[in-house]
Formats: sequence, C-alpha cells, structure tokens
Amino acid sequence: MVARTANVSRVAVSRAFNPHASIKPEKRDLILKVAQELNYTPDMAARSMVTGRSHLVGIIVPDVSGPWESQELDAMTTALQAEGFATLLFRTRDDLSLDETLLTYMKGFNPDSVIAYAENVRPTTLARVLDRAVPIYIGYPDEEVSEEEAAPLFDRLDVLQRDGIEQAVALMQGYGARRFAFLAGKTNSLATQSRGRMVRKILAERGLPPPILIQGDYMYDTAYRETLNQFRLGEPVDAIFAANDVGAFGAIDALRTELGLRVPQDVKVVGFDDIHQSHWKSYNLTTVKLDLTERTQALLRLILRRLKNPTSPSLTETVSTRLVVRGTVG
Repeated sequence: MVARTANVSRVAVSRAFNPHASIKPEKRDLILKVAQELNYTPDMAARSMVTGRSHLVGIIVPDVSGPWESQELDAMTTALQAEGFATLLFRTRDDLSLDETLLTYMKGFNPDSVIAYAENVRPTTLARVLDRAVPIYIGYPDEEVSEEEAAPLFDRLDVLQRDGIEQAVALMQGYGARRFAFLAGKTNSLATQSRGRMVRKILAERGLPPPILIQGDYMYDTAYRETLNQFRLGEPVDAIFAANDVGAFGAIDALRTELGLRVPQDVKVVGFDDIHQSHWKSYNLTTVKLDLTERTQALLRLILRRLKNPTSPSLTETVSTRLVVRGTVG
C-alpha cells in the first residue's frame, strides 16, 4: 500500500525505514510521510526472519536510579534509537549477579548485541545463553582477568583511568596534600577496585604513603557516615579521592556540616565521573571526567563493527579520562 501510494518500489520502502540504507532524502521523507498517513509500520519480526537481525540491544546494568547510570542509559538509548535499534534493559541483583530467568528472557529476544555495564556478569555467564550476539564489556587495562574468564569471545571498551587520576593526585599534592584517603565504591565492583589500585600506584610513584581506605558503596549516605567515622575515630587526612561524584558529595557535606572543616582549605576532595550535578555551585566539584558522549559513541562503534564483521576476533575501543578542575582542591 505504501509503495503504491508513494509510487515507489517495495525495496525503496524497506530502505526508507533502514537508517543505514542509501536513499535520497526527499524520497525517504515522502515514503515516511505516506507511511504515517496510512498508519503503517514495518513488521520487525518478519524483517528479522529475513535479515537474521532483531535490531534489539540488551543492556545489563547494576542500577537505574543513580545519577551516572541514568545519564549513561539516556545517552546510550538515544544513540541506539538514532541507529534504528530498540533497547532491552536488564537489572542485576544487588549483589551484581544476574537472575537466571532474565538470562533466559535475554536469549528469547535474540538481541543483536549485549552491553554489560555490570562487569561482574562475566563473559562465561553470557556465553551460556547468547547465540550469535557477542557481548561488550567495560574494561580497565590494569584489572586482572583470568584465562577462564577471557576464553569466551567478547568485545571491550577499555577505560584508561591513569591520566585523569594522575592529574588529580598531582593537583592535590601541588596544593599541599600529603595524607590521602580513597573513598571506595562497592567492594565487588571492578571499577572501584581498579581506581583504588591506580590511586595507590600513583601515590607510590610520587613518594606519598598509601591511601587510607574509607569504605563506601557509591552512595551519598554511606560516604557521609564513613567520612565522619574516619575523622572522628581514625587518622585525619587532608585529601580524599572518591570513586564517584555522589560519594564525593557525601564526603564534602560531612566535612562542612558536622566536622566544621573547609573544602578545599582543610581537606581537598576529588570525585570521579563528572555527572551533571558536579558543577552545581554548592559542590563545584573537581572530578575525573569520563566523557559520556565519547564513551557512548565508542560502544556504538563496537556494535556496528561487530554486526558488519560477525566472525571477527575480539574488538576493542579505548576512551581516556581527564581532570576537570573546579573548586574543591585549590
């Protein structure tokens, strides 16, 4: 009906609904206009039978409510939709494992790709349930991956954290910081483990003692409470490197409101991520930035490269970090 009304071929109609297909813009606009008038949408199930592609991307996350997670999901979903993909969202348990029922659901949808933001759901787990889809993992070059875990085929986005963390430590040291604390995230998070190792390594390289560990979980309330405990019961520090921005917010509020300490004059604080709230004037947080647009586009390139070359060996993209200097250090 659409082809006849628009006076084009059925192939042209199919191409108009494929954002990657080559078709003149004016012809695409005409076909989409006619399709809207006729209330026509392509049968994706039928198309999947022909092409072998579902145009679905599974996303596994440990959290959907945190500022960083919600911002990343918004960016990734927007980018995928612009390329003609729909998303399937799967949330892990609180211990970062994935329910076996959800794994079965995932296989039933036959996704073209799966992005595992929950790095603890390892490739060996997904290899049991995925068919042609090759999962994508967020990796950290200094993390230790066993041969058993590395065996199944998966693609990887490597986050190079050293530059941003080294800049943060150098800045705090330059402003007189000598005793550092690392405010951690969840203990079973590979991201926080990697950041902690990098902070320790850089401090040692710069002739500074290892950081005192303040145990956190990426949450504001825990960071607030544990910062109070550290300063009231433990050894005082003059610099706090937090594994994420929300934790840094909790530390700053504890220092200012209950301990009567000034940031940055008495204690310098640096976060990680550069979420939207970091520039709010009440915090004005100096933080290690993981560029969300760059990260999203790198993940999208991995998906498209894999679909173009499904039998390719493991694919890798790399993104770096950098320090955004605001008002909580100098």
